[in-house]
Amino acid sequence: MAKARNFEELQAKMSPEARARSEAMARAMLANMALDQLRAARELTQEHLAALLGIKQASVSKMERRTDMYIGTLSRFIEAMGGQLEIRACFPDGSVRITQFADAAQQRDRSS
Repeated sequence: MAKARNFEELQAKMSPEARARSEAMARAMLANMALDQLRAARELTQEHLAALLGIKQASVSKMERRTDMYIGTLSRFIEAMGGQLEIRACFPDGSVRITQFADAAQQRDRSS
């Protein structure tokens, strides 16, 4: 049976090209994640995230299955995981960060 190896050890032995491909693949995987996958990747349980948000575990489960939700709700969900929500509009000639919703988050933070 093969011995398990540390990924950093394997990565150190990769050629620069192979390392670049591996990193690009990891970025692509992270760029396309559902909320439940993101939570699991951050090593959080629904119970722990619910406690951070001050809601029930069942509510976290429902949020993860939703296809539509308020931006503020999504922002709080991401912030509870240690992140910050950023909204971008992507066009063939580049992307633009949408900032109007950031103002609402700042106002919410000031009133808390």
